[in-house]
Amino acid sequence: MSDSPIATGGCLCGGVRYEVRGPLRDAIACHCSQCRRTSGNFVTATNVRNEDLRLVAAETLTWYRSSEDAERGFCSRCGGNLFWRHTTPGTERTAIAAGTITPPTGLRIACHIFVGSKSDYYSIGDGAPQHAEWPQ
Repeated sequence: MSDSPIATGGCLCGGVRYEVRGPLRDAIACHCSQCRRTSGNFVTATNVRNEDLRLVAAETLTWYRSSEDAERGFCSRCGGNLFWRHTTPGTERTAIAAGTITPPTGLRIACHIFVGSKSDYYSIGDGAPQHAEWPQ
């Protein structure tokens, strides 16, 4: 880990705060039904190595097992949707909801995934590649 964070962020109430001390991947917009239900819309997230993510405050961080092989981290006080990670052993990365990162983020949307299950109330028109499911 480097000495100073390249990004910081947290939830609405401040119960969860974090620092990132390594490179962030460009953001991916996920339109799956689970992301919609946890956020009220699609989720745009970046990704970081676990060793580069440091929790500064985590008193209200709660993990919810959302599927057989993944869990979501959220604030139990304000409901902020913050993290997503695989639960399988050897997983070395955590997704971070891009909207929780303090601007400027420097992120761009690299692609949209699970557009085959997106809702009907919006269109995707940013020109980024779209995938019906997880790209191979």
